[in-house]
Amino acid sequence: MLQRDNKLHKSLNNRHFLDISGLDKTDLRTIIDTAHSLKKAGPEKKAYIMPTVNPMTTLAMIFEKSSTRTRISFDMAMRHLGGQTMVLNSSDLQLGRGETIEDTARVMSRFVDIIMIRTGSHEKLLSLAKNADIPVINGLTDFSHPCQILADILTYEEHRGSVKGKVISWVGDGNNMTNSWIQAAAKFGFELRLACPPEFSCDGVVLEKARSEGAKIITTTDPKQAVKDADCIMTDTWVSMGDKDAELRHKILAPYQVNKKLMALAANTAIFMHCLPAHRGEEVTADVIDGVQSVVFDEAENRMHIQKTILAWCLGKI
Repeated sequence: MLQRDNKLHKSLNNRHFLDISGLDKTDLRTIIDTAHSLKKAGPEKKAYIMPTVNPMTTLAMIFEKSSTRTRISFDMAMRHLGGQTMVLNSSDLQLGRGETIEDTARVMSRFVDIIMIRTGSHEKLLSLAKNADIPVINGLTDFSHPCQILADILTYEEHRGSVKGKVISWVGDGNNMTNSWIQAAAKFGFELRLACPPEFSCDGVVLEKARSEGAKIITTTDPKQAVKDADCIMTDTWVSMGDKDAELRHKILAPYQVNKKLMALAANTAIFMHCLPAHRGEEVTADVIDGVQSVVFDEAENRMHIQKTILAWCLGKI
């Protein structure tokens, strides 16, 4: 298990956005509430004053994994704030030719104002943040995906009100998304139910830590038990980037498909969320993801709104 230093998240000189567990409840609530206000006001209205940055403020985005929503949402979010963006793939950098992440952090700190990285190794993210003199944002690692979870909470709340006290159910692979949801359960006061097969169960250390902080989390191997009367049902692709065991995963996770029969066990007002991309007919059926309970495209749009306030928070604008 990785050892994480919470001091990394918020130093005297900058604010990193690395994992939900390392952030204060008040800061997380501020990020989400500000996103609610910005989205409700809209770019053409004056009901809420948009935080802005110097036009020369530059966000460098490092992508070592492919991306649609993360790339576009961060790019548009920084533009809305008035700054600039720079997209860098690993093949564009000496990082892809053996330069250390530590040296990369020091060099980039001389040129840009904030870094977002989407990578595999969580250790690489932590090393980047430890050695950077500017804020670093976790755009996704194999361990966690905090930006997505805040966008999901934003989405739930705009459709159904406060997430506090609600039942959020996850069905499928115990992956980086579940790690961040587990961490969020300790911060936002909702009940989290996780239905994962034993072969792909969630991280026990993350689970234990969240429970020690007061999180109400139920784990099961039975999807029906997890979704009974739940307020929100979620899942993710069965095969993620880098997974080498696609055939085995499909076989084990087949009973965890979210379909109309499973959704019928949830509360009448339940919504369905998926971080996308989705594979219809695998982890979710088309009639669910394209049905009236699905809010997946609002969820995708909300990546931009939450990215905007994450950037503003990291840069000290909110």
